[in-house]
Amino acid sequence: MQNKTYCIFAAQYFPHLGGVERYTYNLAKKLIEDGNEVVVVTSNIYKLPEYERMEGIPVYRLPCWSLLEGRYPVLKMNSRFFEINKMLKKRNFDMIIVNTRFYPHSLYGMILAKKMKSKCITLEHGTSHLSVHNRFLDFAGAIFEHTLTKVDQIFCKDYYGVSKACNEWLTHFHIKAKGVLYNSIDLEEVKIVQKNSSDSYRKKYNIPDKAIVITFTGRLLKEKGLPSLLNVMDRINKERKDVYLFVAGDGDMKDEVKSRSNEHIIPVGRIDFEHIVVLLTDSDIFCLPSFSEGFSTSILEAAACGCYILTTARGGARELLINDEYGCVIQNNNEELLYNALIDIIDNPEKREKGINLTYKRIKKYFTWEILSKQVERICED
Repeated sequence: MQNKTYCIFAAQYFPHLGGVERYTYNLAKKLIEDGNEVVVVTSNIYKLPEYERMEGIPVYRLPCWSLLEGRYPVLKMNSRFFEINKMLKKRNFDMIIVNTRFYPHSLYGMILAKKMKSKCITLEHGTSHLSVHNRFLDFAGAIFEHTLTKVDQIFCKDYYGVSKACNEWLTHFHIKAKGVLYNSIDLEEVKIVQKNSSDSYRKKYNIPDKAIVITFTGRLLKEKGLPSLLNVMDRINKERKDVYLFVAGDGDMKDEVKSRSNEHIIPVGRIDFEHIVVLLTDSDIFCLPSFSEGFSTSILEAAACGCYILTTARGGARELLINDEYGCVIQNNNEELLYNALIDIIDNPEKREKGINLTYKRIKKYFTWEILSKQVERICED
């Protein structure tokens, strides 16, 4: 294939941490490794330089208002914006990739693609409306999202989900997806971190070798099911003292998680990818009882590190854990359901071992950045 020039629009990017940010970074990195040029355009949430190269990737940061503590950046159409717009228009992109659909930032990427006559695809990462846990504001937000999506469709016709579940969510907006561009992981990168690291969270927190370690990583949000998980852990720890929970991440529930900490519930805050790998390698079970997911990066990371996965039937869970031999997918995060599932897994080491091995093989076959980058290159070529 002939080398191309890509532009990836992502309303949030590093140092902001999340699944979309890692998707953007890893896709960009792999496309560059294949000989392509890639530019990332994001929002200047943290008042950083408007342009810099991060690990060889050119990054432009557009001026914005940072709403909902950075969860929803909104473009500022000021003189700095138009200066960056002028620079981008000189780039002559073969394809613009938009992550995701419901930001003004995303609409700008689609409009730019149309003006430059570049191919444009939009990637869907969600399976529900954005929630701020206020019925009135959530309702108003859903109306805004539907309106913005209608405008999006004027400028971009090709939509892909990072899971089949995301494609199903697109039908809510009367959009038929063209295919799936799965969220993925670099298995070799995980192996390198595991090989080179001498850290151990078990040793650091004096956790016995035979104890069961459950881990949650990701944004500390209610929609991730953290309240249910914390309550279930309190119940388990009243019955047995050989089960521990690590909670890694940052977000709205940070203070609540800290207030619930004890000998068996251990918050470790926001940690980088290398320490996430170390923590997950030290863990037996990864638990994500979420009620809003696209295709969780955290699940892929956990499975790549050798954790047994327990999650809810949201997003792409069933596309990775295709039956009960691979992992445990519960219908929702009802506390009784979650408790029973955790106890069953804790008491069945053979079940855990089989699930870990099957899931790892499935990731290797279907969910790597190399596979994804080749798919994107074919779409651009076609």
